[in-house]
Amino acid sequence: MIQIVDKSFETFLSAEKIQEEIQSVANRINSDYAGKEVVFIAVLNGSFMFASDLFKRITLDCEISFVKVSSYKGSTASSGRVDELIGLNTNIEGKNVIILEDIVDTGITIDKIFTLLRAHQPTSVQIATLLYKPDAFKGKNAPHYVGFLIPNFFVVGYGLDYNERGRNLDAIYKLKGDVPTQNTMLNLVLFGPPGAGKGTQSERLIEKYGLVHLSTGDIFRANIKGETELGKLAKSYMDKGSLVPDEVTINMLRSEVMKYENPKGFIFDGFPRTTAQAVALDEFLNSLQTSITLMLALDVEENELRERLMKRAESSGRPDDADPAIIQNRINVYKNETAPVKAFYEAQQKFASINGIGSIDEISDRLYQAIDELK
Repeated sequence: MIQIVDKSFETFLSAEKIQEEIQSVANRINSDYAGKEVVFIAVLNGSFMFASDLFKRITLDCEISFVKVSSYKGSTASSGRVDELIGLNTNIEGKNVIILEDIVDTGITIDKIFTLLRAHQPTSVQIATLLYKPDAFKGKNAPHYVGFLIPNFFVVGYGLDYNERGRNLDAIYKLKGDVPTQNTMLNLVLFGPPGAGKGTQSERLIEKYGLVHLSTGDIFRANIKGETELGKLAKSYMDKGSLVPDEVTINMLRSEVMKYENPKGFIFDGFPRTTAQAVALDEFLNSLQTSITLMLALDVEENELRERLMKRAESSGRPDDADPAIIQNRINVYKNETAPVKAFYEAQQKFASINGIGSIDEISDRLYQAIDELK
């Protein structure tokens, strides 16, 4: 417990944990911008410690510039008032820019900086921040590189201040008594073998509960088509015939999740497929003060699946659906992928097997019942 001016603060993030996460952020930046020229724009006053510790871990051909904008004064809430950008003395035209912030909360300040920098015609602009408050965020430009996602706490230390005090602390402290608001998000993992009708049921769950659909396949394709840094990185592995590392997939999910302000929940389609991915997803959601609510698996007998897929082949003209060997292989792959993930969520008492035989409405009702029983 420490006292700063008239307020008491308690430890929130240790110095060791901060340095570990900064190294992780540096690793992602070094990987994404390998072979490229980068200009870091550090926003004063708060980011000076984060910028210094991050910059010494960067292995790229790069430079750094420090700029100043106004924020709040003598308060524990951001005012949202932004003045002109002061101190940009580096030519950023045609260069890759990464804005360095200590914390992104409402996003109003970062939006202003983003607009001012865009006027100089850089090749790209991204945001790296040590702390990000998704619950407070109201901006248009969410950070791409994030050390910690935190609740809407007032924090000091490691460059962050209260009445200009506390910046010199090597750890981060939160205001005593601050507690996270209860998170009521509904986060589902939906599994089903080919032919089980997972797509139809996914649409119904999204509509009934107001969920955001997150398909790793769709996210991969969008990143690759859009030639994002993560998309290029994923494609480099795919072109070599290698599996895309889980860290890349999680970072894509992270970027996608951060696009949504106060969502009711997410339905994860095609992810996780391994225990390691399930652990990584848990860690990511925990950083958002939420977690997976339930894994739902549609259970359909193999003979029924084969019959459904053969009928689908007749109407869709998809030759894969008509080949018995391919059908069996797809079923086997599904079983092999589902087994470890099923065991992971069963251990957390977050698994429900749903009878996938019957009409669409009957199956939907079973899914709804499994979810509503948790409320």
